[in-house]
Amino acid sequence: MNYWLMKSEPGAWSWEQQVKKKVESWNGVRNYQAANNMKAMKLGDRAFFYHSVDEKRIVGIVEIVKLYYPDPTDETGRFGMVDVKAVMPLENPVTLAQIKAEPKLAHLPLLKQSRLSVQPVDAASWQLICKMGGVSA
Repeated sequence: MNYWLMKSEPGAWSWEQQVKKKVESWNGVRNYQAANNMKAMKLGDRAFFYHSVDEKRIVGIVEIVKLYYPDPTDETGRFGMVDVKAVMPLENPVTLAQIKAEPKLAHLPLLKQSRLSVQPVDAASWQLICKMGGVSA
């Protein structure tokens, strides 16, 4: 299994909306590196649901339930999307400040490529962030 982090502005699509809808497409990605990350996703992979902009914190975990397919909101036809299912909230949302304060997480793309909306997370970092968030990986 691979692990990811997917960013969403809570005003555009929030964790609460994801939980209510259960399964939803992750559309609107218009960055080639983020799109390539979504192309690399496998069914059953897990991703952190990250509220960007004002909150800057990981609030939940989603699972990839449909592989990369064309995004109908992309008029150019170059980008796609995956479908994700809400799995669980983090008991204690993990903030960007907490991640920055943990030396073992200094290598994460979240800190090195802060604008990248879909990014990989290595297994050790996944375990650590889950522990910080009060959930079992």
